[in-house]
Amino acid sequence: MTGSIKGLERFDSPTKGRSLRVTRAFKVGELIFSSQAYSYVLSLNERGCYCEFCFTRKEGLAKCGKCKKAFYCNVKCQKGDWAMHKLECSAMMAFRENWCPSETTRLVARILAKKKTQKERCVSEKIMLIGEMQSHVEDVDNEKREMNEADIAGLYRFYSKHLDLPDHKDLLTLLSQVSCNGFTIEDDELSHIGTAIYPDVALINHSCLPSVIVTYDGMSAEVRAVKDMKPGDEVLISYIDLLYPTDDRNNRLRESYYFTCDCQECKSKSKDKAKLKVRKRSDPIETDVINNMVRYARKAIREFRALKHTKNILLIIITWSLFELLEMCEHSLEEMGAVFDDSNIYMLHMMYQAMGVCGCMEDLDGAVRYGEKIVKPYSQLYPPNSLNVSSIYLKLGRIYMLLDKPSMGLNAFKKAMAIMEVAHGKDHLYLKELRKEMAQK
Repeated sequence: MTGSIKGLERFDSPTKGRSLRVTRAFKVGELIFSSQAYSYVLSLNERGCYCEFCFTRKEGLAKCGKCKKAFYCNVKCQKGDWAMHKLECSAMMAFRENWCPSETTRLVARILAKKKTQKERCVSEKIMLIGEMQSHVEDVDNEKREMNEADIAGLYRFYSKHLDLPDHKDLLTLLSQVSCNGFTIEDDELSHIGTAIYPDVALINHSCLPSVIVTYDGMSAEVRAVKDMKPGDEVLISYIDLLYPTDDRNNRLRESYYFTCDCQECKSKSKDKAKLKVRKRSDPIETDVINNMVRYARKAIREFRALKHTKNILLIIITWSLFELLEMCEHSLEEMGAVFDDSNIYMLHMMYQAMGVCGCMEDLDGAVRYGEKIVKPYSQLYPPNSLNVSSIYLKLGRIYMLLDKPSMGLNAFKKAMAIMEVAHGKDHLYLKELRKEMAQK
């Protein structure tokens, strides 16, 4: 029997299928609902920084006494996580440096373990069961099929001792469901912390003009309105980064979620001209030159995304030194800058990458230089209350403070806070930490 969430109802949309809408009015920043994770996993890169069980970020976490790899706030958290951690604990000791399942494999193993012990509907399945989530298993291309097969091989290699694995077909379906419905848990600067499954939140459809935003309190998902909503309005989130023009967004949606968006923004393409702005020149730039540069830019972005998908940032640094990465950014910016305006989204993408690399190199002046070029166009091109904008203000604020520019730092923090109070709620831990940060200056 389907459960319910106060103020919401599930319905069947004639164009989108299963959907969610509000049954009462909600104001901007108001919490529509929150959901505990059905299952979740902390990223290996964040071990030692966050508690594996509650995702609390703090220093002085205690190690698991057996594997010495997992970290917890206290004994209570360690005991709470044991049902899931035991899937990995002995395997990590046995395989040592050869223990290397993907994050998806780790999450799927935990889902299977939970399903085995689950006797009734989970609190994260009030309006949709995990088994109801869309899989699109029949739409998976060869590349994704190979990735799924590699994840299945990882399940057998690293988890078969503690799990009775279902048949191959069911595993492929579950992996496809996780791929289409998994949520990336992020921190205040949008850095990846872990991955989770929230069946009720997965019911929400996509729009490039979203009505809500999903943020995280520990491992719980919180859905808040980013525009005023009236009874009957559909609850809509964005599945993708909304900076990019219509064709790019829909290519991403087709690749990852197997549909094309038909929201008002995709129909009107009202922001595409601003997003694809070219340099003003006395001799107008020919269309062919612009199209060729767009192709060049998309290729450069694909190369960076491929690097980002490398399992460990250390491997990136070994393969590509930070200087080489920065040179790659600067070369792309020089090439594109002959045609594109600085506010063009492909220029902004490369500047964002360059800002990150400068940060890793502790080149604070370089990071600020790129950040200052990014922040105004971001504010104009992203929808209101976008975390992509608040995260840039946060990063800039923290760099200004390190450069001993407190007034500029506090100004950036205030702009970040205005967005975060809507997206996270005024009492969120990130806001409390930011207020402390500001009070110290």
